[in-house]
Amino acid sequence: MEKKNIKEQRIRKITQMYYSRSDIQKILFEFSKNREVAPSYMMESFGKRPDSFQYTGDILELVKRGATSFHCSQELWQDPLNISTEMNEKKLNDLRIGWDFLLDIDSKYLDYSKILAGVIIKIMEFYKVKNFGIKFSGSKGFHIIVPWKAFPKEINKIKTSDKFPEWPRILTMFIMEMCKKDLIKGITETMDEEKYSSVRKYIKGDKELGDFAKKVMPDLILVSNRHLFRMPYSLHEKTALASTVILPEELKDFQPKDANPLKIKIRNFMPNAKEGEATELLREAMDWYKNKEPEGQRKTEIKDFKSIQISELSDEIFPPAIKKILQGVKDGRKRSLFILINLFRSIGVNRDEFEKRIYEWNEKNSVPLKTGYIKSQLLWSYRNKIVPPPNYDKDYYKGIGIIPTEEELRYKNPISYIVKKERQKNMQNKTKHKIKKKLN
Repeated sequence: MEKKNIKEQRIRKITQMYYSRSDIQKILFEFSKNREVAPSYMMESFGKRPDSFQYTGDILELVKRGATSFHCSQELWQDPLNISTEMNEKKLNDLRIGWDFLLDIDSKYLDYSKILAGVIIKIMEFYKVKNFGIKFSGSKGFHIIVPWKAFPKEINKIKTSDKFPEWPRILTMFIMEMCKKDLIKGITETMDEEKYSSVRKYIKGDKELGDFAKKVMPDLILVSNRHLFRMPYSLHEKTALASTVILPEELKDFQPKDANPLKIKIRNFMPNAKEGEATELLREAMDWYKNKEPEGQRKTEIKDFKSIQISELSDEIFPPAIKKILQGVKDGRKRSLFILINLFRSIGVNRDEFEKRIYEWNEKNSVPLKTGYIKSQLLWSYRNKIVPPPNYDKDYYKGIGIIPTEEELRYKNPISYIVKKERQKNMQNKTKHKIKKKLN
């Protein structure tokens, strides 16, 4: 505890000195325009939402009250202060003026994050997207941004601004799919380096090497409504490093020491993109997604899905992946919440029991989510159609460190697993009842 307090005191000291700089205040303020902003207090809680900066001086005032980092939305709003959790989709669309496309590289290893960032840069260049920004996350990842200006404002008479988070999610999945082959190859090649010799001695042959590469692959976090990310030049509480902007040619040699808040160079994270330069990338991603599943299957699954009534619901019939989530998580709390909300609604859990289970789960997390955040996600869920939880082959599970078993993968989705297990349980009970009846 004493060590933790010393670390906190050190970070707070750096925080006060760092955010006192006029150039830091200016870069944060400029980037915040038309965005929802939320200060974080030692990563223990966020400030009230919605919020925004009205003046550059607001930044230092929040720091004096204990703020250590600042996060903002990808979505661009006419007035962020008018956002409300009570708003329906139409009202949010009317208020939203656009969205930047942000790729959030999530990894336990900085070297592998570099490899993924490098592959993404090549994909951007292939699709003639020349103007994008790159910044260090402050820990072990990177953020790559493509400005709203680079996207077409309409596709097939559909307003692009209304398609958040659906289209950014499709873009993210498409890019991750495009990256996989080169990413695995890049990670595999690093295994030949001397510093990985301790790992190499446990790996025999190319197959084992490829399997290992898949296990340590960095991932891209899928966006959700009102998704926030660390602002450029915001500090990171755990590392005391700045979320500094870098150039593509600096990526390979970048080291955390280059994000020392006392030595960083100030650069714009948002490039001056050409109008519509990401049109080809977006259209290609949408065509890929359309052909990814049989015609009409995805629409039928979402639009026509009705909750399944389970006669005797018990944790016993839950899949192993869901049981692990229900034990509480350290990372991926928001993605876990998304899975649980869709699961409980899909199996017809009544509202009181549903909310009780969600709040009990949250208390088991190493750092519980804010009650206000859970409430807003529940309200959003109630206002929309019931959607099944993600299939096991989606990135949600791997992204929170949960690897579905072979049995789960055979069922494809947690709902199918639960239905099958319930039937098996009912059959066993009927058999036991018949045997008991004969004996009597």
